[in-house]
Amino acid sequence: MSSATAERTQAARLPDGDVVAVLLVQHARIRDLFGTVREARGERRKEAFDELRALLAVHEVAEEVVVRPVAKRSAGEREAAARDHEEAEAAQVLKRLEGMDLDSPGFLAVLGEFEKAVGDHADHEESEEFPALVRDCTEERRKAMGERLLMIERLAPTHPHPAAAGKPAALALTGPFASMMDRVRDAVAR
Repeated sequence: MSSATAERTQAARLPDGDVVAVLLVQHARIRDLFGTVREARGERRKEAFDELRALLAVHEVAEEVVVRPVAKRSAGEREAAARDHEEAEAAQVLKRLEGMDLDSPGFLAVLGEFEKAVGDHADHEESEEFPALVRDCTEERRKAMGERLLMIERLAPTHPHPAAAGKPAALALTGPFASMMDRVRDAVAR
């Protein structure tokens, strides 16, 4: 498994705004947040989990919409389909975690399994999809993809929606409404 430090180092070698750099930094932040959620207790665990949940939700939507169509051509249909399938499974587990008592032993057990699955997923992206993007896309195209990815993340749902996960067409239809509802839900919960 990659480390957050290695991901940040690799991202620093790429141009600012490059989609691969943006995603590597986000992967590092996700790894950091898993550690924080695991170690924290009470309100701090809830805050860290809420941040992790929201980051994973928007990150996966943006990857499916921006990266996956290009990855189908550069890394191959099979690789892209495998990543979409993993993201759909992750949305189901994240939804399950969201409904659990965060201080229960069961939460930590499921979180540990989920952390491994998310780490494996990120490792696959970093070893298969990202090198193909760097190889097949110009720097300008990767920067444009990075801008689009960040814009979509600002509009994406902040909670898991398993019925749409791994299905870009479903995300396009339900995503804006789900995002609006999620953001209202987040504001009320504060």
